[in-house]
Amino acid sequence: MSTSRPDSGDTSKARANSTVQPDDGTRQLLQWGGSMVGTGALAVMLLQTLLGGFSPTGASTNTGWFALIVALMCIPFGGLLLTLGVAKWLRNRRLGRKL
Repeated sequence: MSTSRPDSGDTSKARANSTVQPDDGTRQLLQWGGSMVGTGALAVMLLQTLLGGFSPTGASTNTGWFALIVALMCIPFGGLLLTLGVAKWLRNRRLGRKL
């Protein structure tokens, strides 16, 4: 009596054609990149409206300086994360169509 299954070769093809992609970090990159860009945009908006704005010499209040620092950290780094996430999403989408 044989213990091997007759359809054992078909399971690898079924796994390759499945629509569920492994978790490769794309969703996390998109989530964190979007949240960081959103945080930076919120900091800029608060700086302009509630925290006294800024001039060529910098912000006019201490909390304005804090908001400026948060914005200058979050927007570039979050933008890079978001760009990488979009690139990975597009690559995964293209690879999914080829299967």
